[in-house]
Amino acid sequence: MAKYLLIKHYRGAPAPVNDVPMDQWTPEEVSAHMRYMRRFAERLEETGEFVDGQALAPEGTFVRYDGEGRPPVTSGPFPETKDLVAGWMAIDVASHERAVELAGELSAAPGAGGEPIHEWLELRPFMTPRPDTE
Repeated sequence: MAKYLLIKHYRGAPAPVNDVPMDQWTPEEVSAHMRYMRRFAERLEETGEFVDGQALAPEGTFVRYDGEGRPPVTSGPFPETKDLVAGWMAIDVASHERAVELAGELSAAPGAGGEPIHEWLELRPFMTPRPDTE
């Protein structure tokens, strides 16, 4: 089994086919989208392929160490993930092909008008430990 992260982006990825921002959807459209996501995760729980998943709140802060005895530095001249990452799902699947298959299904979540979003999802494998780091 291999673990992958499916990352949903607010921006930074190619535009989806149904490119209407979620804040412009009706409450019913948001509910249908969330229901699809929940059912997708439940189905993967049944097959043992679901690890975890979360939608992310819009607020967030970059933080870094700034030296001994000094408070951490926040923010910076970088795009913040709150502007980029909308949420994620971790899966544990038998192959890269299965991860691609599931990402394709997740991309079909409904959006505006109840039509599939056809959004681009970033598929990233978890780094496996090197033998000398175990």
